[in-house]
Amino acid sequence: MTTMKNAQTQEIKAAVIRKKGGPFRIETLTLEEPRPDEVLVRIVATGMCHTDMVARDQLYTVPMPVVLGHEGAGIVEQVGAGVKKLKPGDHVVLTYMWCGHCIPCLRGDLTYCANFYPLNFGGAREDGSTATHDKQAPVHDHFFGQSSFGTFALVHERNTVKVPNKAPLELLGPLGCGIQTGAGAVMNALKVRPVSSFAAFGGGAVGLSAVMAARVSGATTIIAADVVSSRLALAKELGATHTVNSKETNPIEAVRKITGGGADFTFESSGRPAVLRHAIDALAIRGICGIVGAPALGTEASFDVNGVMTTGKRIIGIIEGDSVPDIFIPHLVDLFMQGRFPFDRLVKFYDFDEINTAAADSEKGGTIKPIVRINPNP
Repeated sequence: MTTMKNAQTQEIKAAVIRKKGGPFRIETLTLEEPRPDEVLVRIVATGMCHTDMVARDQLYTVPMPVVLGHEGAGIVEQVGAGVKKLKPGDHVVLTYMWCGHCIPCLRGDLTYCANFYPLNFGGAREDGSTATHDKQAPVHDHFFGQSSFGTFALVHERNTVKVPNKAPLELLGPLGCGIQTGAGAVMNALKVRPVSSFAAFGGGAVGLSAVMAARVSGATTIIAADVVSSRLALAKELGATHTVNSKETNPIEAVRKITGGGADFTFESSGRPAVLRHAIDALAIRGICGIVGAPALGTEASFDVNGVMTTGKRIIGIIEGDSVPDIFIPHLVDLFMQGRFPFDRLVKFYDFDEINTAAADSEKGGTIKPIVRINPNP
């Protein structure tokens, strides 16, 4: 339960990172009440994503100390005076933040917001303020507009998505980032079409979400390439028609052989330049390669310029699955409830005090998608 300190703040428990590569430390902090455009959410559970570890380890610079977490799901406790789309008691998934006033946002390209990096990695609101404090000083928050590794999160109305109360709320957090990244890349960005061929390079949560989305989209040849045999076996169960173990087989040659010349669509989610080259070289004439893997800032990759130019191949970067969250996340919930998008097969649950174990299991590859239960539903 929340303990009210005064009219403006309340006590919460949150997992704080205080140094580069350091552990998550569960601490008692204070959190402000919502501003007019903000929503206070009691976090039920939060997915753990590769990007949380990237921020913890400072591969993307995030100010510290900081509360991370960006795949939150919970229940609205309080809304600001100007909030229109939500009310207390609503079930919500929290997603990435965008400004709403730059040119990309105004034309509907929310994931390419000109202010995306400071809003999602800057450790503060757009005006530079934080809502979270320890006994001595502010603690950076608003990671992806939410900082959901805590019992409560203060978020903007903009990046809070209402979902049906009948859906299993503790499962839904990863739809806010990792799952929508893979599925949205296939459905929104690449626009994988029926009777096409698709190859996912990388069999983590994002890659396997792409495999499931390719099946929903009607692709008839769906290839999963990875180096972990258990993930390849799961990919087969989730819709892959073929699998390739890249440690044992040349994945470019394998994809070309399976498809009769190359895949119509390829998808790279590992963040490794060598794997990206595989995904490009495995394309068919006029094929499209989507990049979602997130390496360290400044990472470069190479490709055969003539091999791309003379075959009309296209290489596109994709952020958050090109998703409009208020539309796409409920769509994914519907697909899950219909049994057509079983992303629950990727998940393992952890208690809040096991958050460091969840991170370690994810990094070792033993858990595809950890979800940390913070305030389990009664």
